[in-house]
Amino acid sequence: MSSNNILIIGYVWPEPKSSAAGTRMMELINLFLSQQWQVTFASPAMLSEHMADLNKLDIQTVNIELNNPSFDEFVTQLNPSIVMYDRFMMEEQFGWRVQEHCPNALTILDTEDLHCLRHARHLAYKAEREVTNSDLSSDIAQREIAAIYRCDMSLIISTYEMELLTTHYKVNRSLLHYLPFMLDIEHLEKPRLSFDERVNFISIGNFRHAPNWDAVRYLKETIWPLIKAKLPKATLNVYGSYPPPKATQLHNEKQGFLVKGWCDDAHLEIGKARLCLAPLRFGAGIKGKLADSMLNGTPTITTPIGTEGMHGDLPWSGIVTNDEQAFADAAVALYNDNVNWQQFVENGDALITNFYNKTTIGTDLVTRINTLTSSLSEHRLANFTGTMLRHHHHKSTKYMAQWIEAKNKNI
Repeated sequence: MSSNNILIIGYVWPEPKSSAAGTRMMELINLFLSQQWQVTFASPAMLSEHMADLNKLDIQTVNIELNNPSFDEFVTQLNPSIVMYDRFMMEEQFGWRVQEHCPNALTILDTEDLHCLRHARHLAYKAEREVTNSDLSSDIAQREIAAIYRCDMSLIISTYEMELLTTHYKVNRSLLHYLPFMLDIEHLEKPRLSFDERVNFISIGNFRHAPNWDAVRYLKETIWPLIKAKLPKATLNVYGSYPPPKATQLHNEKQGFLVKGWCDDAHLEIGKARLCLAPLRFGAGIKGKLADSMLNGTPTITTPIGTEGMHGDLPWSGIVTNDEQAFADAAVALYNDNVNWQQFVENGDALITNFYNKTTIGTDLVTRINTLTSSLSEHRLANFTGTMLRHHHHKSTKYMAQWIEAKNKNI
């Protein structure tokens, strides 16, 4: 077992109870800690109410500033053997400083999901058309793909995104590592409520995430009235962190549409519901709400965007459709169908076991990191495009940062 000193530069402080991204970050942190690696987490973001208490895990936390040379002294003293950027924006901001002061550190980009794909789909959705090559060649796409090339390895959460990067963007697979959610399959052995013990529907997701907010509006305006007409006693409990006033205003007791906001224990609430509704119309990555539903034996009604990259050739843990009437009909039918409901629960268990076992996934990642660390020079020589992009980007970013520093001093 190698000993590493890893610096994680976070776009935000991890909030595992607020978002799938926060949960994924804690999965990675716990994996690194299990290897007895020294972990430091630094971020320029404001401290948040729901952030994880990293200090309890003996993780050093550091507030860093954008365009400030204080980072140079910090990273030089820390001298990490690995630097992991949380989202491409952090690599853009701090990559040149790491390269200058810790040139031998292995650099990893955790994309969370491909922002350029989510952006492209959002553009197409708003324009009511299919995604085009132009959408996939946006400024965000150019920035994100360039960051992937500049890093030694990028963590990609979805099989669909792996394929998109290698076929559409022509990124060499040697720069990528497929890393879905790392889940504790022992959770499947915990006692669960039966079909008859569960009531009502649940929808869950961080309201700051545009696909989640769109799904809530879609449920409220279109899908839930169709379900409620057939199941007048049912309610839909809508959970999610950071609900804005426009979301809480959708709460309507008479309609059974209950916007409950923050949820301290998502597993508990999901495990009470008979079905999870996730009518996602755009987005990227894989969906934490759907993984949590499978983990807690709750079948889902969702869309192809929801299940993308999540189940391979195995059957899904619920019903998948893009049609709003079919979505509502499926929810009503499955709500009253114990036999199919139980089959979907078993499908979910099989998916978690086959695709999301944290032990095997974690072992593969650690092995890959150790292999790259031992052959870093050769790996970088084979990535001429990344070397070229580092040279040009880091020079321009460095001079821009120094200009901002000088400007701030004058102010």
